[in-house]
Amino acid sequence: MSDLKTIIEQTKTEMRRGLIVLSTLALLKNPHYGYSLVQTLEEKGIPIDGNTLYPLLRRLEKQRLLKSEWEVEVSKPRKYYKITEEGLQVLNELIESWKSSKKSIQTIIGDYENE
Repeated sequence: MSDLKTIIEQTKTEMRRGLIVLSTLALLKNPHYGYSLVQTLEEKGIPIDGNTLYPLLRRLEKQRLLKSEWEVEVSKPRKYYKITEEGLQVLNELIESWKSSKKSIQTIIGDYENE
């Protein structure tokens, strides 16, 4: 039975990774600093640990999908992230892919649930 639990958890983790990228890009149409992004994702039902988010932000920035800028004029400097034009192109493609996949999966699951 634990093998099945492992398989389920691994599969859920794989699905979650892509959804986190999609969600992060979508939220960064408006600038966020890391902790505010963690909070917003959690409020929207996608709990995420900072140890997961920060490496993702660095990777997306390295891929030029995000840009960052330090705000140092406040008492506590914060690094803000915002989606780039290239990031918007990727986001739009991911949204279209998500819509298509969601529709297909709903059809398949609907067929399964009706049996």
